[in-house]
Amino acid sequence: MDTRRIAVRHDLAAEHLRGQVDVEKFVEGRPMTVGASMTNLVRNADPDTNLATQLLYGEGFTVYDEIADMGLAWGQSERDGYVGYVPSAGLVEPLEGRIETVTALSALVFSEPDFKSQLLGSYSLGCRVVVEGEENGYAQLAGGYYTPMQNLAPVVGDFVSVAEKFVGSPYLWGGRSYFGLDCSGLVQLALQAVGVDAPRDADMQAAELGSVCAAPLRRGDLVFWDGHVGIMQDGENLLHANVHHMAVVSEPLAKVAARAEGEITGTRRL
Repeated sequence: MDTRRIAVRHDLAAEHLRGQVDVEKFVEGRPMTVGASMTNLVRNADPDTNLATQLLYGEGFTVYDEIADMGLAWGQSERDGYVGYVPSAGLVEPLEGRIETVTALSALVFSEPDFKSQLLGSYSLGCRVVVEGEENGYAQLAGGYYTPMQNLAPVVGDFVSVAEKFVGSPYLWGGRSYFGLDCSGLVQLALQAVGVDAPRDADMQAAELGSVCAAPLRRGDLVFWDGHVGIMQDGENLLHANVHHMAVVSEPLAKVAARAEGEITGTRRL
């Protein structure tokens, strides 16, 4: 059983899994929302465990259990179904009102509808915010903060155009923002920006996105290795977040294939 997207532990499970898994306790989840600009999700309640993925501001998270002495909540991401532990302090009640999605790589947030006003922080692409009004070309966000309206404008171009914006962003295992992201995080964020739901990990994407395709490859095709994925920028060049460069880069597919430890395991066309 792949428990990355099934809310079950050895001691409890989500109520909707009753009759499907054998555990002592079933729990009705409590819908919550990520209230921090970004929060880390880990698979185990261990301070030394590796980052599995990240949740962005405004994304839903269903809580099934809390470990008060560790400040952790165990549950499932509403966006992609990923299961794990997140800091309880980073969760708030579900958003209400007019909800918009950040489409800019980074949406700066100001204290007033004025670019000279105090900078309060930023939201990354994919964050979901409540808009309470508009003033002077700025969206007034819940809490009295402001961001330029163009940060919430519809995406222009294809998902590859979105991925291209991340060129130069640092590589981060489990990352899902311009601060740092991994190969499958790049694919997921770019697709979600144009309205296409995508699973979180490369093996999930290889199994569930698009259909098998063959050469000649073209813009938007996905190329997979064991544990890695990239996006064809055109017929020759691959966009990918990778450890070799520790960043998102575009480089010839032939060069990547020659450097890779294993063979290409698949190609998919959306």
